[in-house]
Amino acid sequence: MTYRLSSHDIDIILCTKPYAELSYFGKRLHNTDINPITEHGPEEHGPEIDSLDSLIPAVPNGRLDTHVPFTLVPAEGLGNFSTSGVEGHRNGKDWSPIFVTQTIAPIENGVTIISEDAIAKLRLTSTLILDSSGVLQCQNSLTNLSDQPYQVNRLALTIPLPERAKELMAFNGRWTKEFQAYRVQISHAGFLQENRRGRTSHEYFPGVMIGDTGFKEQQGEVWGFHLGWSGNHHIHVAVKSNGKRFIQAEALYLAGEIELAKGETLSTPWLYATYSAQGLNKMSQNFYHFVRQHILHTPKSDCQSTSRPVHLNTWEGIYFDHRPEYIQQMAIKAAELGVERFIIDDGWFGTRDDDYQALGDWYLDKRKYPNGLEPIIKQVKDLGMEFGIWVEPEMINKNSHLYRAHPDWLLELTGYNQPEGRHQYLLDLQNPAVFDYLLERLTWLLGSYDIDYIKWDMNREIVQPGHQGHPAIVGQTQALYRLLDILRDKFPHVAIESCASGGGRIDYEILKRTHRFWTSDSNDALERQIIQRGMSYFFPPEVMGAHIGGAVCHTTFRQHHINFRGLTALFGHMGVELDPITTPKEEQYAFRHYITLHKQLRNLLHSGTCVRLDVDDAEKMQSYGVISQNQQEAVFIIAQLMMPTYALSGNLRLTGLSTDRHYRIIVLDMPANIDPKNNAHTMKALPKWMSRDTVLSGDWLMNIGLPLPVLDPETAMLIQVIATA
Repeated sequence: MTYRLSSHDIDIILCTKPYAELSYFGKRLHNTDINPITEHGPEEHGPEIDSLDSLIPAVPNGRLDTHVPFTLVPAEGLGNFSTSGVEGHRNGKDWSPIFVTQTIAPIENGVTIISEDAIAKLRLTSTLILDSSGVLQCQNSLTNLSDQPYQVNRLALTIPLPERAKELMAFNGRWTKEFQAYRVQISHAGFLQENRRGRTSHEYFPGVMIGDTGFKEQQGEVWGFHLGWSGNHHIHVAVKSNGKRFIQAEALYLAGEIELAKGETLSTPWLYATYSAQGLNKMSQNFYHFVRQHILHTPKSDCQSTSRPVHLNTWEGIYFDHRPEYIQQMAIKAAELGVERFIIDDGWFGTRDDDYQALGDWYLDKRKYPNGLEPIIKQVKDLGMEFGIWVEPEMINKNSHLYRAHPDWLLELTGYNQPEGRHQYLLDLQNPAVFDYLLERLTWLLGSYDIDYIKWDMNREIVQPGHQGHPAIVGQTQALYRLLDILRDKFPHVAIESCASGGGRIDYEILKRTHRFWTSDSNDALERQIIQRGMSYFFPPEVMGAHIGGAVCHTTFRQHHINFRGLTALFGHMGVELDPITTPKEEQYAFRHYITLHKQLRNLLHSGTCVRLDVDDAEKMQSYGVISQNQQEAVFIIAQLMMPTYALSGNLRLTGLSTDRHYRIIVLDMPANIDPKNNAHTMKALPKWMSRDTVLSGDWLMNIGLPLPVLDPETAMLIQVIATA
């Protein structure tokens, strides 16, 4: 029995009997007789036998005598000599299950397939949902039907890929250098990525893109995959010796972490996948549409607009030096700059004078705030801004009242000397007393003060995650989700940022419970250009925290002109990190300029179609932009990262415009030293379109483009195109 799931431009073909196989995932098919699955169930109008037969490959010599199906959960017992989809055992037995389809049930936009192994007494439930955005959601659930417990070592999601999928793009990174894209060729063996750091991690974002050789932003076939999970993960892309390819993605379980009693069920995280025949841009746009429709949830408050407010975060301005009168003056200056949300960062609680102490003591520091937070919050609100505050609930310092009272609350293996991370340890969220304490303290904080936003931080990796002696990354992650879910139900008006030393916890599952990511602890604009581009493959700009830092970056000590810093932060959820009192007047005017510019463009930036351009000098320059849904207007940034390779920078060919319209070209912002009349060290003359009114067709702009000026390294310019009447 063969069925089809369809979106506007994508088809999924499922063969379900006797085993569940995903036989096709790609471009929408037309004039096909494969049975569609509707809300009323599978339509069985009898596909042509040729359609079914064409899915079955040849049987080569030197192998098993029959075709071996590659199922949704590949089985060693069927003769799949590749990684199994389920690995486990029951006292050394039932280690090679084969799941035979029992029932097929339609659900909204998808199907649930229930399969069983009567001998191993295991049930597998596979759910596939193809959204109108073109994003496929997959989940496997394993149920133990035996009286004897079943030890699960692995439970994976598996999607086959065609032979032409030969190139893979993934990400590596570290603290302050997240989302560094790289490519590998997949010809034999495969690609393996594992994260064992306890959170999504800076090092290995759980997402990959696989496509035909040389796929680009605007060209090529691409399959994109993201595992929505905030703990350890395992991603495997392999090539079998017959040329067939597949991807497996799963939560990574520590030894002995998962055991199912009778009737218990284990579910994988959701795997999100999509296909594009038009390069990486279309892949990203599918993900953006899905995230905006199904992942993001706007805080429920009548007083909050749907626009993402511009932040000022106090961290790089004052660190732990909290003086209420000074902070109130900072708030006044922030409002003058155009800031809309004022956030007090680390240092407001316990005896938190540095990062060696007081984590866990979630009580207001009366030494610093003898009159409480109320005067500051009132002033912030009177200035027309929202108020936010920093917390790091999962953590504890040993130099704290909480640890001295409850040393047994640590997430640890008793008897071992666990190393510190940023002088702190983790609390065991599966301990009911710990969970209740944090819920009570956070309820006090959000219930006692008029708080609109919390920056939820998580500043260390997890070592020896022991709960009652047992491994507990999965349980710790699920307890975090539960804590956030309860708080969101209690305080639906409060927006939450997911921060983990910057980009250490960024994925769709945590985004279901939060509203924004702190992309990186580095505000270095040059680093941010690369980091934000990498993040943009899976996340729309409105969830990407992007701040303008001071003239000297606090993490790299690199210095950038405000032009480069301001335009780099423009394409995200903008904020600033500074002390506005000590910032020179000229810099304050510049901050105000870029905040104003962001507000003018914010509705477009946070709702439009995002694109990345293929440029001729890609190692030295990058360009990206946002186009309105009606193609009436767009903005594009040209960021010169390094010295141009050639004396000229070539033509910038735009994308996403209407071929039937004409567009006026407007320079919104450019480096101060670009004008040859003032400084002729890069050019003797600007391109003509920069110095006079220019109107060109969308077809011209996308195929011939605009000759670019020669920009200095680490500078940028911003152009706008607006359709003429």
